[in-house]
Amino acid sequence: MKQSQVALEAIRKKLVGKKLTYKEIYAVMDQIAKDRLGDVLTTYFAASGYTKGYTNEELYFLTRAMVETGEQLHFKGIVADKHSIGGMPGTRTTLIVVPIIAAAGFKIPKSSSRAITTPGGTADVMEVLAPVEFTREQIYDIIKTVGGCIVWGGTFNIAPADDEIIKIEEPLLFESYDKIVISIMAKKVAFGTNHVVIDLPYGKTMKVRREADAETLKEKFDYVAKKFKMKVRIVLHKTDEPAGRGIGPVLEAREALRVLEQKSEKALDLQERSLDLAGVLLDLCLKDAPVDLQKKIEEEYGNGREWARHLLECGEALVKFKEIIKAQGGNPHVSSDSLRLARFHMEILSRRSSIISEIDNKNLTIIARLLGAPTAKGAGVYLNKKIGDSTKNGSTVITMYANNRHLLSEAKETLASMPIYKY
Repeated sequence: MKQSQVALEAIRKKLVGKKLTYKEIYAVMDQIAKDRLGDVLTTYFAASGYTKGYTNEELYFLTRAMVETGEQLHFKGIVADKHSIGGMPGTRTTLIVVPIIAAAGFKIPKSSSRAITTPGGTADVMEVLAPVEFTREQIYDIIKTVGGCIVWGGTFNIAPADDEIIKIEEPLLFESYDKIVISIMAKKVAFGTNHVVIDLPYGKTMKVRREADAETLKEKFDYVAKKFKMKVRIVLHKTDEPAGRGIGPVLEAREALRVLEQKSEKALDLQERSLDLAGVLLDLCLKDAPVDLQKKIEEEYGNGREWARHLLECGEALVKFKEIIKAQGGNPHVSSDSLRLARFHMEILSRRSSIISEIDNKNLTIIARLLGAPTAKGAGVYLNKKIGDSTKNGSTVITMYANNRHLLSEAKETLASMPIYKY
């Protein structure tokens, strides 16, 4: 039977909730990767996974098939990575974690995604500072030169079926839990990662709302990682608001740079969240590092988190980040002060004196995208107030940026029915 026929039969089976074999799953991924299935059938397959779900074995099969129908990278030794399941606007920890890990001496070829449901993916934000699209050979050269990179994985046929499915999901602004596992793990395996920390936030307006669902997702990540002999740590944390205040590519890049530059106006919550993740990843890597390095770090810093803090505060992480920017073809002299926001801005004033009790992250996402993010890099929302902050009547609570005044007016009108804050 031809691959196309096997793929069609597999989609029929999954639509009625039947379990698929590796041969059937490979056929579907192969046809999607080769752009032979078409948008309609690809949508049926994506929808079947969303409604029926997959067994753990199917998750492994799907991840493996996505990897095997595309190109792969191979590196020697410890290869680190960090990934967030996303869903929270802002919180751009990757631009801080990657240079810390690279400054520590570990390879970290970071494959990042563009926005699916938020006003900016990590690749969209990094693109403010440097190109993110490279061939496999160019990535090898960058890692050899500076030890780390932040690139878009869709450039050179890495898990190509995943990128096609993402295109289907993007207009609907959803991803199934199973698809989150498959997408992340396929990219990690294809990039040759063997030590990874996965950031898994959950909360009322997140992709994952309940702690119980986060635990279930953690188990799925652990299962797939074990099948690929990958060492992984999944970090669960309740999340009610972005770490940092900027939402949109330039705003988020600026905040990451402020942390790396150790500016007085840096976002402390973004810094501490980044140090948490970098510390977990360094501890994971150290377990397989030479014994003399393990002893040195234990004696001088005690643990990976304090090592990460040292690399950040002494400026080594900033130096490494500028090396990465240069290696990727960007301007290494860029600073948080040199980044340019969209041409027009509007301040939204509080109409009451109160305390912020909640941020609706879904509405925040909608407003930022309405303003033009992530396509318009300088567009987005700056949160002048966050949960627990007090407001006075007439004080600025939000600053919006857009490339034209019409978008600002439209966003202001939308705020009336879709407020970002609750008091």
